[in-house]
Amino acid sequence: MKRTTMLVSAFVFGALSTSALAQVPDAQVNRLGADLTPIGAEKAGEGDIPAWTGGLPTVPSNVSYKPGDHLADPFASDAIKYTITAGNAAQYDAVLPDGYKALMKAYPDYKMNVYQTRRTCAYPDRVYSATKNNAKVGILNGGGSGVGEAIMGFPFPIPNNANEIIWNHTLRYRSFKATRQFAAAPVTRGGDYTLTIVQDEAILDWSNPAHKRAEDLNNTSIYYIANTIAPAREAGNVVLVLEALNATLNGGRQAWQYSPGTRRVRRAPNISYDNPGTNSDGLSTSDSFDGYNGALDRYDWQVIDKGPRIIAANDYVAESTKYKDFVKPLHLNQDKIRYEVHRTWNFEARLKANTRHVYARRVYHNDEDAWQIASAELYDGRGQLWRVQELQQLQRYNVPLCGSGTEVVYDLQAGRYLALAMQNEEPPVNYFADELDPSRYTPNSIRQLGVR
Repeated sequence: MKRTTMLVSAFVFGALSTSALAQVPDAQVNRLGADLTPIGAEKAGEGDIPAWTGGLPTVPSNVSYKPGDHLADPFASDAIKYTITAGNAAQYDAVLPDGYKALMKAYPDYKMNVYQTRRTCAYPDRVYSATKNNAKVGILNGGGSGVGEAIMGFPFPIPNNANEIIWNHTLRYRSFKATRQFAAAPVTRGGDYTLTIVQDEAILDWSNPAHKRAEDLNNTSIYYIANTIAPAREAGNVVLVLEALNATLNGGRQAWQYSPGTRRVRRAPNISYDNPGTNSDGLSTSDSFDGYNGALDRYDWQVIDKGPRIIAANDYVAESTKYKDFVKPLHLNQDKIRYEVHRTWNFEARLKANTRHVYARRVYHNDEDAWQIASAELYDGRGQLWRVQELQQLQRYNVPLCGSGTEVVYDLQAGRYLALAMQNEEPPVNYFADELDPSRYTPNSIRQLGVR
């Protein structure tokens, strides 16, 4: 614990303020690419965590791949190092997040197969260059509710506070344009579900190479559209979101919904905060999608510590597993999920006084190599652990970028769970503009809705 405290002190220097003066000194900036990775993680190893040596920036030689394929597992020969169960969880108390402890207590057959840690995360060189510049110029605006001056990559590779850490997650590099088709299932205690198929597309304008600074974005960092394909009664429903870079300006997030029943596009201000998430059957909130999204203003954000935690990482098997083999009663098929020990930033969001949200406290575990939320614990107004989130991570060596795969939200009080971004029965649809011709994957449906 002493070392963890020292790590936080070394990185989160100053008074942890959310003022506009968020840049770091040149001496700290020069650590990027030296003792820190180009995006701000510690290069050095620690215990089961090896040193970062560049990650996996290209298709590895031991797999075959062509655009549109599932990503083959370059570590298929790795053996399970150990399996954590309810019976031996106490041995791993220091590295096991509270959410997983709660899952093992609630479901005695829940287990976690832990493998050798592989630090595979890697990004394009232009992302590394932009990230280093961001460390010099990036600022927080609106009391931490917005970002200024930075662009592309990670805005705060050497963070001053928890607001900057969550912004690193929100604006992390995910290519400039992307599209995918995935399966989602809200699962009952007995294992029943109605499958939803979704086609979603995004223009991540923060990563548009044409922009030079955040102020070029007209306060919109992401254009996102999701079209429900199945079941038949839901098919044709469309959600469109223009994500604000600063929630305090121009009304913040803008959202619309299209219903084939009415053939009308309507404003949808309810696609935010703790309103039920789209296609979630009430098992998640709008701002829980992708771990966390949207405005930060209802919470006070604080760093807890930084240190080794077990997360779902390098989950190539899970990524290629069809939903029928993944969905089980009470929890996903844990034999399909790979866990590793990684260093994570651990931070929390506590609900502000005189502000409402169904989650009074949220605790996040953010992988240092990806600036991506790997898991979270969500607490209700009584202070009881209500839901546990898991975002399974893998290096998309075809782009390259470290991205999430299947996302799951376990509702401990209901004994149900929501699984998102699972593989459909159809061939995979998962394209990135960095890998292929960007013009092929422009979300034309955004313009077809006549909104922008």
